[in-house]
Amino acid sequence: MKGLMMHRPLKVADLITFAAETYPSGEIVSVRTEGDVHRTTYGETARRVAQLAHGLKSLGVKPGDRIATLAWNGYRHFELYYAISGIGAICHTINPRLSAEQMLYIVSHAEDRLLFVDLTFVPILERLAAHLPKDLRFIIMTDRAHMPETSLEGAFCYEDLLDGQPGEIDWPEFPEDQAAGLCYTSGTTGEPKGTLFSHRSTVLHAFSMCVTIPKILREGVRILPVVPLFHVNAWGLPYAAPLSGVSLIFPGSALDGKSLFDLMDREKVYSAWGVPTVWHGLLNEITQRGRLPEGLGDIVVGGSAASRSLIETFESRGVNVCHAWGMTEMSPLGTQCNLPSEMDQMAFDERIDRKQSQGRRVFGVDMKIVDDAGIRLPHDGKTPGHLYVRGNTITSGYFNNDEASRPVFDGEGWFCTGDIATIDQDGFLNITDRSKDLIKSGGEWISSLDLENIVMSHPGVANCAVIAVPDEKWDERPLLIVQAREDAQPQKQELFDLLAERVAKWQVPDDVVFVDELPLTATGKVSKLTLRKQHAGEAE
Repeated sequence: MKGLMMHRPLKVADLITFAAETYPSGEIVSVRTEGDVHRTTYGETARRVAQLAHGLKSLGVKPGDRIATLAWNGYRHFELYYAISGIGAICHTINPRLSAEQMLYIVSHAEDRLLFVDLTFVPILERLAAHLPKDLRFIIMTDRAHMPETSLEGAFCYEDLLDGQPGEIDWPEFPEDQAAGLCYTSGTTGEPKGTLFSHRSTVLHAFSMCVTIPKILREGVRILPVVPLFHVNAWGLPYAAPLSGVSLIFPGSALDGKSLFDLMDREKVYSAWGVPTVWHGLLNEITQRGRLPEGLGDIVVGGSAASRSLIETFESRGVNVCHAWGMTEMSPLGTQCNLPSEMDQMAFDERIDRKQSQGRRVFGVDMKIVDDAGIRLPHDGKTPGHLYVRGNTITSGYFNNDEASRPVFDGEGWFCTGDIATIDQDGFLNITDRSKDLIKSGGEWISSLDLENIVMSHPGVANCAVIAVPDEKWDERPLLIVQAREDAQPQKQELFDLLAERVAKWQVPDDVVFVDELPLTATGKVSKLTLRKQHAGEAE
């Protein structure tokens, strides 16, 4: 027997409509590429989103059309999130840090009709223009006064698109499983793969975030997303923030420690979200100034594993660290590590131990670990296995790519994350490595992540990576690659001794290579693929 309740489709546009009615004075503050700071509210944003939606329709945009963005974190990019999907089209965010080849591939694969571009990235498109689809139209995200001279044929001004359009709109009705957004992986193995988010999955993900992180996602809190809007929905903040009344502080293109400190200090940011490399830069600035930015009480770290030293340093200064984990294919949030209240009385070191894990699942995400044969393993915190997930916010396949989709799902329909992990009896997930980053030496497995976390505790280390290099006797051996801090140069033996205190002798890398900087992927993670290519013959 079915229940007798109305069925209304979950739609992304309803989030901004709700914010405009319930939290009309909630702020959106943006550092603009034009050089100034822009301030607006959810009430005003809803009006501009309606104008933009009408403007898109005037350009002939239809439901299902892919509309691309190449932009920083700012209010115009936020408006595009809602206007595009609100009329039934698909918001395709492009990562500007991708290689030219990858960018050309995904624009072509997605069959984008329009491409909205920030001033900063106009030169990129000008260089690629001859190779882009001939019918692709460009809209430059600025006003008439700042409109640049450009070789992009027929380039249109963003503000002209809104000018004269109505500030209200009756959002169209369509099924909640209609596509709302498209985001491609960075393609470290093979071509980039597209994840196609639905209205239903996006709204459910926003609800899940608000339920899971209620101390941060609440009315009046000011959050700075350093995680970019062009990468996996800025971890869901553009949808969860208006739903919960959070004010958003967008940093634009200036993501160095000094610029972030000044912005956070000036805007009284309480919580900031980003990858570990960003927080190392901010910590250096905090150390130099001898204080935290005013109001800072929380950071969310994701994208790659946070080291114990990073968590410990912020926590010792009174800043709560929420270590989170997820994937593009998961919308993206899978787990978060704000500790339950019963752990408040734990000793400091015990709390840091817990916070170093990836935390517990968010509502709607199921997890399991299995062995090589696909047999489920116990959640005892000791037995590692391949991590699989399922849920309403997790992809069921890659966009127009059956070949890439088939290998990543098991017979029960669970998605393979590619991570090796343990799950303990309290539900805490601990990712021990990416399956491709495990090192098999003499038949025994070595976790590169464990070694990196130990090395990062050395005060002279700014960043590091451990990779496998070929070895005639042992098949593979670990190589430690270190980026030292500017004011310190650790010695090899110091690092060997540090590791020897914590791991077995055979797990200690054979050598340490010092570099000026580590190569990063398009999403700000250390590119181990690049490092393996660079150091392939290191042990030969």
